[in-house]
Amino acid sequence: MRKEKQELGSLFHTVTSTEQPQQGHSKARDQPPSIASAWGPLREPVFRALWIAAVASNVGTWMEDVGEAWLMTSLSASTLMVALVETAGSLPVVLLAVPSGAFADLIDRRRLLLITQAWMLIVAATLGVLTIAGLTTPWVLLVLAFALGLGAAANAPAWEAITPELVARKDLSAAVTLGAVAFNVARAVGPAAGGLLVAAFGSGPVFLLNAVSFLGVIVVLYRWQRPVAKSNLPPEHVLGAMRAGVRYVRHTPALQAVLVRAAAFILCASALWALLPLVARRGLGLSAAGYGVLLGCLGLGGVTGATFLPKVRQKISTDSLVIGATLIFAAVTIVLGYVHIATLVGGSLFFGGIAWIALLSTFNVAAQTATAAWVRARVLGVYMLAFFGGFAIGSAMWGWIAGRAGISLTLLIAAVGLVGGLATGIRFKLRCGEDLDLTPSAHWPEPKVQAEPEPEAGPVLVTIEYQIDPDEAETFTQAARASGEIKRRDGAFYWNLFHDTADAGRFVETFIVDSWAEHERQHGRLTEADREVEERMRRFHRGKLPPKIAHLIAEE
Repeated sequence: MRKEKQELGSLFHTVTSTEQPQQGHSKARDQPPSIASAWGPLREPVFRALWIAAVASNVGTWMEDVGEAWLMTSLSASTLMVALVETAGSLPVVLLAVPSGAFADLIDRRRLLLITQAWMLIVAATLGVLTIAGLTTPWVLLVLAFALGLGAAANAPAWEAITPELVARKDLSAAVTLGAVAFNVARAVGPAAGGLLVAAFGSGPVFLLNAVSFLGVIVVLYRWQRPVAKSNLPPEHVLGAMRAGVRYVRHTPALQAVLVRAAAFILCASALWALLPLVARRGLGLSAAGYGVLLGCLGLGGVTGATFLPKVRQKISTDSLVIGATLIFAAVTIVLGYVHIATLVGGSLFFGGIAWIALLSTFNVAAQTATAAWVRARVLGVYMLAFFGGFAIGSAMWGWIAGRAGISLTLLIAAVGLVGGLATGIRFKLRCGEDLDLTPSAHWPEPKVQAEPEPEAGPVLVTIEYQIDPDEAETFTQAARASGEIKRRDGAFYWNLFHDTADAGRFVETFIVDSWAEHERQHGRLTEADREVEERMRRFHRGKLPPKIAHLIAEE
């Protein structure tokens, strides 16, 4: 769904990988920016222009969403078809999340953003013209909603990745907050405005207005003279970049926790979004304007939550915040199913908006603290895959269940599922407070070679010999395993630690990477946090000389 993709974009910002960032990446902290610096990023002209254009575009997106949902309730009486509007907008993320993250790390983001924004303008305009002409059918609406979602899915990681290029490092946290404010202001205004316009003029003109809203972003991007500093690292291919992103997640437990917790939440939370149009129209007897007001209540709650959420984070733990926000969202879901007074439903949705922004921001902060700069866009792609895959599956599932069990019972089941999903926290702990220094650290020595190998030569076997005190072998092994996870995460498809049967103090660390180019990339992917882990391991070395490192390349 395009609106949540933009919200994700406002909360999760990335830096470049194949292009060197203009500012270093600051230590990740689970601390909000100070009030004095909250508006600091707006001093940057390009950021300010894009922020204003994004507010306008987000308003158009919310108006489009109201028009799509309301139009489908007019075209079809099927609860499944209405719910599939959300699925059509979310499913493209399942298809493009990881590839678009890789592209955002590999090619000129400005050009990619211009293409995706132009694509969404054309699709929205096409839907508007067809609707005004009376040619839009349920399946035409779903196909074009899907096409619009394709553009948003391809756009999202690249949009995230440009933010650190636009603001100083000290303003990154404030830029995240301003992105959330921009989105939620639009969510408070857009649905109500969209509802009024749909009621007055129909969905077609609203779709055309959304098409116009993309022009502001396109103009700002076109005028932006983006400097690009080329990296000395060998370029990656798209498939290799995708594998690197997935591998990074697989060997980072903190990221796995984010994915599991976010997926468990959104799978059940999607019921509220998918069935809200039906509740508004059938359960509450509201017009399109009334439906927009309900969505506006969610947005207003998000804006309100963004103002006091930093203070809440300072007073309670991450787990407590997630539990409390999830319980609130579950309660709101039940109210939506069983309360038939519009003012009470709107009031509950206000609190639902607070819970929603708290949960999404927490998941994104947890992901940010666990991700290095070179892979941010790809990790974001994997996160989007889990989040919006759950949204797409959940929307279709709850629509199908509602067609058989009724809307009220379906929302009750979803609320129970939200509470049950908290059990994933027993095993998968969110860690938002880790003070990891993820700035690049080229602390590995350059390999000694007689002649520079071909980039694709390989596989490459790297061995590192240690001489340690045999009494410290167990502790050394534990430290080595932590270092091994880093090497697997950054490119090795094999790692192990061997000990010499003839010498109890001699250990040999080995790892294998696909090619010489991939090993060179490993050198560039290391962070200061990685340096600390490896120095902890190196302190066990008792030899007179540093550990001996050898690089061996397979003949075939």
